[in-house]
Amino acid sequence: MKIQPLYDRVVVRRDEARTQTESGIILPGKEEAPQEGEVVAVGEGMPIEDNGGLRPLLTKQGDRVLFGRYAGTPVEVGGEELLILREDDILGIIQKD
Repeated sequence: MKIQPLYDRVVVRRDEARTQTESGIILPGKEEAPQEGEVVAVGEGMPIEDNGGLRPLLTKQGDRVLFGRYAGTPVEVGGEELLILREDDILGIIQKD
């Protein structure tokens, strides 16, 4: 099963919640959903009211992104939980060094 977001919406696969820090310290208690993920699909673009055209999105498939804690709508597609959000809800694209 596949999903194609409409207009300015983006489908993101949220990262797994971490239970341990990079230095090996175990994090006790309730796990919070990460605010990072990978873009798996993007819509055609943001509608432009003046001429009815579409403004292309800045994000693309494969980008690593940072988004707000409560942004988007969780959906299950093919047994996998994904997040659909508007491109405006994306705070930034994570660049590799």
